[in-house]
Amino acid sequence: MNILLVEDDARVADFISRGMRSENWQISIAKDGGTAMAMLDMVRFDVVVLDRMLPGISGLEVCRRVRARQDATPILMLSALGEVEDRVSGLQIGADDYLAKPFDFNELLVRVQALARRNAGAFEAPRAEPAVLAAGPIRFNTVSLEVHCGARLVRLTPIEREILKLFLQNPGRVLSRERILNNAWSVNKDPQTNIVDVYVRRLRQKLGTAGDLIETVRGAGYRCAG
Repeated sequence: MNILLVEDDARVADFISRGMRSENWQISIAKDGGTAMAMLDMVRFDVVVLDRMLPGISGLEVCRRVRARQDATPILMLSALGEVEDRVSGLQIGADDYLAKPFDFNELLVRVQALARRNAGAFEAPRAEPAVLAAGPIRFNTVSLEVHCGARLVRLTPIEREILKLFLQNPGRVLSRERILNNAWSVNKDPQTNIVDVYVRRLRQKLGTAGDLIETVRGAGYRCAG
């Protein structure tokens, strides 16, 4: 999937692009509206992730100009302005979806994927998440938020639960540190810290022998063997 990310905040752009590249998506970044318009003239993108508040040409104006030239490329607008009237104005100007900051990174991924499928004409019924996620002896009840290893109740912090849930939702898949960071902390932590490694180590310790299911993939991240 080929994504254009239009975001003037370098830190936010770095977090989003790292997470999306971990999904093997191709990401191009524009730091302002003028650059975004020039890139859209040259390249066909599957989805545009567009910040509303940009220097020079605003995100709203970029969206308006794209639609004025009959370009139907799906646009997901991001903004710290999350009131109903802000969302309505973004959608009225031509955005296909609107996500307020701060956002859950998994939700961003799912929304981008949905827009890409819709644009390609592939409509799929959403799949409900199972009430219990499992791997080996680990059982995670997504309703009660209780985690068991066999008969033993494992007490986890909210961050540890989010990391475990991500592993269980993606069995056998290598998850980069950036993806884990974005999922558990959104864009509030520095990706250069070792905070992911610290929490994964604590999670493994609490899971006991079942923690061995969470494997380190050198140079890539972590994987739950399932």
